[in-house]
Amino acid sequence: MAILHTRLPRLASLAVALGVVLAPASGGAQPAYPFATPAFGLATAPDGSLLVADAGAGIVELRRGAGALVVELPGVTDMAPIGRGDMFAITGGGDGPGAAKLYRISRGKVRMIADLGLYEATVNPDPPEVNPNPFDVAALSGGEALVADAGGNDLLIVNAAGEIDWVATLPVEPVSTDNIKALFGCPAGPPNICGLPPAIPAQPVATSIAIGPDGAYYVGELKGFPAPTGASKVWRIEPGTRHARCGTSPACTVVADGFTSIVDLAFGKDGTLYVVELDEASWFAIEVLPGAAVGGTVNACDLATATCSAIATDLTMPAAVSIGKRGEVFALVGSLIPGGASVITLQP
Repeated sequence: MAILHTRLPRLASLAVALGVVLAPASGGAQPAYPFATPAFGLATAPDGSLLVADAGAGIVELRRGAGALVVELPGVTDMAPIGRGDMFAITGGGDGPGAAKLYRISRGKVRMIADLGLYEATVNPDPPEVNPNPFDVAALSGGEALVADAGGNDLLIVNAAGEIDWVATLPVEPVSTDNIKALFGCPAGPPNICGLPPAIPAQPVATSIAIGPDGAYYVGELKGFPAPTGASKVWRIEPGTRHARCGTSPACTVVADGFTSIVDLAFGKDGTLYVVELDEASWFAIEVLPGAAVGGTVNACDLATATCSAIATDLTMPAAVSIGKRGEVFALVGSLIPGGASVITLQP
């Protein structure tokens, strides 16, 4: 990623863009499984076990304090359980033959059902760049899946026959350059950074999708370069929407904002929306200037009152959150640290 650009058209691949590996963690919770790193997605299976998308190997199941690789799928960024031993899974962007695809997994057997990269290359709902990077997936009824494409800036839907359509695109918006200047120590920093105007356009980078209790689609954005703080939003998209341009379409509304580098969303059993922020100093502090990272946050939001509060702070690279069968809140942390990824309990 060229940090000298005044803006990045898109994060070429979030899995690669955030793929800076740091020193192994010391102390704290010990991993139940030696993840190949990076680890991105987290989901609760119908039987209560936890599933982790280990991009270095495949899908790992955590059960009773132990972990096992249950599906080999290198490049996987997320999975969405459908039933016992049945799930959707997606792979992120890249040049390999298995990249940017949606898979259906049944009893350990992997079947590709949609080529998301080809769809981006041919349809490209958010032109002009072609940059597929599926990052989050959610299961709908009737065998359909929703996919948040972090590179494509859009939300896709795939039916049971593998047919793809686009639901909505997120808008490019002007954001403050204050954070990137502070990270580089301006005014003493590089002239090309310190000389940036007060605000420049930033790509939305759709990182997360969750289905609300109302059936609507909730999408979280990360905000690309210049990596602002407090500028990431959660969008609500009406169920059944097709071809909406968020920012102008009435089918899209902002229901929560003021976040920094959102990487995951999940709804609790009581309707609480949990929002994961990768780092309060932005993704840039992890990717390019890891010494500037200050820790990530998991927030609990009551959308009825439009209020959010942090339930966990100072987390090391939190990547995902999932709700257990009894309402527990789990988080995947240390996601980019070799041998350091682990799942912790935030609320029993």
